[in-house]
Amino acid sequence: MEMKNIEALKREAGDTAFYNEATYGGCAQAVLGAIKKVTGNKISDDVFKAATGLAGGIGNSGNTCGAITGGVMAMGIFRGREYSNMEDPEKIQIDTHRMVIELINRFMEEYGGVTCKEIQTKIMGRSFNFWSEQDMEDFLKMGGHGDRCPSVCCKSAQWVVDILQKNGYLDLECSNRV
Repeated sequence: MEMKNIEALKREAGDTAFYNEATYGGCAQAVLGAIKKVTGNKISDDVFKAATGLAGGIGNSGNTCGAITGGVMAMGIFRGREYSNMEDPEKIQIDTHRMVIELINRFMEEYGGVTCKEIQTKIMGRSFNFWSEQDMEDFLKMGGHGDRCPSVCCKSAQWVVDILQKNGYLDLECSNRV
């Protein structure tokens, strides 16, 4: 597959994640939904649904960024150990962890952290308590769902596509790309 096709797939994943977050919120599902779309719906609706509580740093707590957790879930769909293979003699879990660490390293390099609060501080100059009505109002006024968090979701989806492809777990022939 030509390089331009992986770049187009990354662009589509990023654009979709940006749109999802800006339109619907829910950073983990924004990223997971983008990967679902560009990979031909490999991600089940149940997996997508399971990501609901991961937004805002897990339950709006400001902890681990949902754009990361959604990306980690997507990578696990492509290269995760199965319930019927918990023994994991193939060391699938280690392969998955290597990809996850690569995603974390990209977040660390770009944002200086992996928590929602750290990323908010980097991109908005402060963090927000999503359970506070005033903080939520400030977050929205400062473009939280306008372009700030959607941009984080965009990068995460692009990085996930890149990592999956680089590690041989994304079959471009089976994606929605023509």
